[in-house]
Amino acid sequence: MLDRPLLPTPTASWEVEQDRMPADGDPERARRFREAALPHLDEVFTLARYLMRDTADAEDAVQECYLRALRHFDSYRGPAMKPWLLAILRNVCTAEFTRRAARPTTADCGDDEQTASESPLWQEPQPSPEAELLRRRDGDTIRRLIAALPPAFREAIVLRDINNLSYREIADVVGIPVGTVMSRLARARSMLRAAWNGEEGSTP
Repeated sequence: MLDRPLLPTPTASWEVEQDRMPADGDPERARRFREAALPHLDEVFTLARYLMRDTADAEDAVQECYLRALRHFDSYRGPAMKPWLLAILRNVCTAEFTRRAARPTTADCGDDEQTASESPLWQEPQPSPEAELLRRRDGDTIRRLIAALPPAFREAIVLRDINNLSYREIADVVGIPVGTVMSRLARARSMLRAAWNGEEGSTP
């Protein structure tokens, strides 16, 4: 059933504000950057949310990603904008994990219910009877199962099945061979399928 999971794409419930970008005295450059980068905001936020596993941390990571991208926009020559932004975001998240690992950890940031009430992460289409309730349940289940995957497999499946990157683009973002991307995706989908079947088997 889950050969290629049809994953609902979450929508970021916030926006990178223009006045929070560095004022570098070049409004034309800032305009070109916004036109090129902001259309990918939701997809960048989606990956950040799965990597950071906390809404507020994801927002911070995306903000830093866009600030770095703007600083280096003059030197940008490719690849496509979305993989470039996702690669920057991944570097931001990796740097944050490294920073956290270098200090004693405090309590796990698991207050998703509170942050969700302040800033809902998944903006579903407005309900249309019982089918919507079933669809939302399935979507929530899939997202929960993806979030439970080990980091490398979670990252691969989000980049491919939510952000729709090609194998080559994922390889460039993550910095691994295409063959490794394909192997991780195969294992991630197998793990996800097994977890999904387990959920279905436990449902009365």
